[in-house]
Amino acid sequence: MSADRFPSPFEVETPAGAEGWERMYPYYLLFSEDNRQYEDSVLWFQDGMHHPEVEFPFDTITHECWRVALGQYNSRIFAVPPAYGIEQRILNGYVYITPVPVTEEEWVGQRAELFMQRAGHYYQNWDSLFEKWKEKMEGVIDELKQLEVPNLRRLEDEEVVTEGRGMSSGYRLLEAYDRAIENMFVAWQYHFEMLNLGYAAYLNLFMFCKQAFPGIKDETIAQMVAGTDILFFRPDDEIKKLARKAIELDIVDLVRGEGSPEEIIERLREHPKGAEWVAALEEAKDPWFYFSNGAGFYHHHRSWIDDMTVPWSALVNYIEKLENGENIDRPQDEVVARRERLLEEYRNLLQTDEDRKAFDENVGLARTVAAYIEDHNFYVENWHHTLWWNKIREFGDRLVEGGVLDDREDLFYLNRWEVGQALYDMVAGWATGAPNRSQVYWKREVAERKRIVEALRAWAPLPALGPVPDEITEPFTVMLWGITTDRVQSWLKGGTETGDAIEGVPGSPGVAEGRARVLFSASELSEVQPGEILVCPITAPAWGPVFGTIAAAVSDIGGIMSHAAIVSREYGLPAVVGTGRATKLIKTGDLVRVDGNTGKVTILERAGG
Repeated sequence: MSADRFPSPFEVETPAGAEGWERMYPYYLLFSEDNRQYEDSVLWFQDGMHHPEVEFPFDTITHECWRVALGQYNSRIFAVPPAYGIEQRILNGYVYITPVPVTEEEWVGQRAELFMQRAGHYYQNWDSLFEKWKEKMEGVIDELKQLEVPNLRRLEDEEVVTEGRGMSSGYRLLEAYDRAIENMFVAWQYHFEMLNLGYAAYLNLFMFCKQAFPGIKDETIAQMVAGTDILFFRPDDEIKKLARKAIELDIVDLVRGEGSPEEIIERLREHPKGAEWVAALEEAKDPWFYFSNGAGFYHHHRSWIDDMTVPWSALVNYIEKLENGENIDRPQDEVVARRERLLEEYRNLLQTDEDRKAFDENVGLARTVAAYIEDHNFYVENWHHTLWWNKIREFGDRLVEGGVLDDREDLFYLNRWEVGQALYDMVAGWATGAPNRSQVYWKREVAERKRIVEALRAWAPLPALGPVPDEITEPFTVMLWGITTDRVQSWLKGGTETGDAIEGVPGSPGVAEGRARVLFSASELSEVQPGEILVCPITAPAWGPVFGTIAAAVSDIGGIMSHAAIVSREYGLPAVVGTGRATKLIKTGDLVRVDGNTGKVTILERAGG
């Protein structure tokens, strides 16, 4: 790396053993000589917030969806003045992205007029449009639930003839796959319908405050919209209700019994009061357990509904806290009181009625959009994606039944276009009765790709590629990803952290000290002990219950409006986000201090002395 740029994407070598990785992905997601003039001229950063792992070929569909949806609302529909979409590429299995700015000043001005008009309609009708949005998303989810994935039988049912259906189960299988793919794209069309407008409202508040109150911290501004009642806390609240009910029914010993959650539930069904508790559990599960243990972007990030380990651990923890007389409720009253105190203090600093009115309007709009900004994620990446990944697994079952794959999970080593080809060839062979190539071709390809994916996992992705601009000003990049000029310069130097001091973004105020617990996946959440400091690459919404146990949070990735920062503020916990390398520098058991006021994390004592 030079002083002013990262390696070119065209200079990065393929890891040993991963030769041929490019063929796993669609051509339009690869860096290419055809588009080198553009691709070599901009800064790309690795999207560790949404896509921190090597991508299975099929899983690219999630960011293919947001590539179109985010871009269209910015560039073609609402005409966000300074910003088009976000372009994306894959290099050695990792997703890299770059924001696309509007560079013509005159066009920025014209877009501003359009934006005020079009965005204004949504802002003025936000609540009713949000209710309509929920209905649309629930409709997409219902369509997915009802989608049948037909089996291919040796002979069709008699009803195909007697009812004059006029189409086969083979055709309906291909149609079902097309509908499943369309369903995902529709969900993401809705995902971004209001999202960037919500962030624009946040941005307006931030810009007003920065101008009106020189030196104000981003974290202080973020606190002005804290205390919103959002759906992301509902799954955690349901776990708390179940903990209280277990105590009320006097079945806590059964709930804490030996075995997996599923085994314990079966034993509870045989107990009179246990059966009542299980009924309450079943009622809570739909939809609140459709909660991904990751970000929802990878097929292997299973949800609570698939794997009860995470919610069960939280349940047992809440029972123990209640038995010890502890309060397990979020400190919402304290968060709201702090918010109102801040609002009053800063409002009183303004000198004119005009400024106070503008401040009130900006705060009011930011608080209006806050629920959508968080709630949309539950509907799409959690509830919808959980159902969708499992629906796709049914197509994997059909390919196994047809001898095309050995295991339903092997489907994810094919990209979405290739799955369509494999299904077509299987149906064609079923229709003609002749042997077809798919029964040999795809098993061989999957075996090769398993080897390639493992080789790619051993590669450490570069944080960025290409030339570094003098200043990074794109607001969404800064606000969500925490990608700032200082952060990129730190990457260029290989990390500026020295000794025991780590710099990050102040995410939530306060100072806490405690032993570190470094986690990389939800499967490790049960290891967290009360009062520990959570250190992780990034948090997922389903990790919510752990925030009632920890003393503070530290993440490698994220900005002031990232999930870790927002949830920490709602729980009244100090947080430092966007550190870049905390999980590499801190070890479990280290004694650390987290200063959410300054964004500093200090290692006070190494584990073991």
